Amino acid sequence: MKAAVLNGHTRREVVNMLVIMKKKATDVHLEEVKQLLVEQDCDFHQSTGTERIILGVVGDTSRIDCDQLKNISGVLDLYSIPHDE
Repeated sequence: MKAAVLNGHTRREVVNMLVIMKKKATDVHLEEVKQLLVEQDCDFHQSTGTERIILGVVGDTSRIDCDQLKNISGVLDLYSIPHDE
């Protein structure tokens, strides 16, 4: 893993959350999710498959309003990745 800088603090970069998009999610839905993540100072890594898009979210995901994220039309589900030392 590489070091990442978030809000001036260096830490190890880990995926903290997965956002699973619906099969029929539009580009508008995806951009809405990405914008919400950026506004919360989180980064993401997009994996585009033949039927789904998954975003691996990196950063302080405790700041994200999960209900707001789940209410975006194109979001199927969220998975929190537990912290492991």
